[in-house]
Amino acid sequence: MFKFVMICAVIGLAVANPPVPHSVGRSEDVHADVVSRSDDVRADGFDTSLHTSNGIEQAASGDVHGNIHGNFGWISPEGDHVDVKYVADENGYQPSGAWIPTPPPIPEAIARSLDWLASHPSAPEHPRHH
Repeated sequence: MFKFVMICAVIGLAVANPPVPHSVGRSEDVHADVVSRSDDVRADGFDTSLHTSNGIEQAASGDVHGNIHGNFGWISPEGDHVDVKYVADENGYQPSGAWIPTPPPIPEAIARSLDWLASHPSAPEHPRHH
């Protein structure tokens, strides 16, 4: 339940606080209207969606166990459509999408070292007697 409340709070803040028009963003963002909104909260979960006139979109569904699947997106100041999908479950918040930074690949020498270490476990240390 706590995850559900936290995810809803973050999404609510993101939607309620659009960028300041004179910094990053477009001046028409301040005049955006809600085109459609749907909220269905049930004992066994929820479904919600939001679409605004400036391209902000959000949808999520959750179950009784606190697992949530959703997505959100907006139009960047450069005009690109930013899309993020996510799952929030017992493994935490797991976003995915082309806009999510990914770590660089592990260098081959490091990968070989990790493989070697995994296949050659160290001997257990024996306690010293004083």
